[in-house]
Amino acid sequence: MEANVDGVSPPLSFSLIAGGHSNLTYRVEDSRGRALVLRRPPTGHVLATAHDMAREHRIVTAVRRSDVPVPTTLGLCTDETVNGAPFYVMNFVEGAVLHDEETAAGIDASERRSIGFHLVEVLAQLHSVDPDRVGLGELARRDGYIARQLKRWARQWESSKTRDLAEMDDSHRLLSERLPEQIGTAIVHGDYRLGNMITGGGQVRAVLDWELCTLGDAMADVGYLMNNWVAPGELPSGTSSPTLAGGFPSRRELLDRYAELSGRDVGQVDYYRAFSYWRLAAIVEGVLNRYLHGAMGDTEDVDLDLFRSQVETLATSAMEFLES
Repeated sequence: MEANVDGVSPPLSFSLIAGGHSNLTYRVEDSRGRALVLRRPPTGHVLATAHDMAREHRIVTAVRRSDVPVPTTLGLCTDETVNGAPFYVMNFVEGAVLHDEETAAGIDASERRSIGFHLVEVLAQLHSVDPDRVGLGELARRDGYIARQLKRWARQWESSKTRDLAEMDDSHRLLSERLPEQIGTAIVHGDYRLGNMITGGGQVRAVLDWELCTLGDAMADVGYLMNNWVAPGELPSGTSSPTLAGGFPSRRELLDRYAELSGRDVGQVDYYRAFSYWRLAAIVEGVLNRYLHGAMGDTEDVDLDLFRSQVETLATSAMEFLES
């Protein structure tokens, strides 16, 4: 750190930042109180091609060249003798991460509404960025995004599933049969939700967690956002949702604002919501598998049954949207 990041003053202290179930994120503080962030893969067994730190570092560095707010990257280390895995370092952005209802309820309702509209404005900004202009033109294939995602996550489901679920197989079949035409190519974040953002002053200060980012169909991000935008009184697909606190714009308001800013047709959003539920079920199953194999550390305080039930709820939700 001292040799590769300007101005770092050892000794350094490291503390795990809570909230992630995939790559591990640490706050680093030097002797002068300067705060940095270090990202590395989980310990133990990981799937091939997953948790690619060099790729994530490249994406965040590139997106920084646009108007989308992200932290400034400071260095990448691919020498695994340093701490056992590749990692990268970026600046620490002050603000609040609205992980759940209780955190969101701690800020003023007017600020919640402002954050909601800014969040969808940032998403429209991201989808308007020319991948070639920021150096991401070769990040991935541009066409057939949903088909590629269905293939990728079906493969991951098969390699990490802890039991058979008919809803996952049936959803995959229906999603494959009803593939919409992809209109254009955008930088797709892949996990665009309030819990992956630093907020403050009614704004999104930084979008985080770019490990699922690729090139493809912008509507995949929109469907995923709609699923995570849970209205008060609804049941979240996970354990909680920050929007349950109320005071945020409605799904309809966000969808209309996105359509206005982006010029995209949002008429097939329900397909993308079903796809997002199905894909997230495969992702959560992978997290459960890593916990069971010890790759996420001590499981003493982790309720693994919650992960199992979340996967089942997500798979059921996907089928409900496909059957409606």
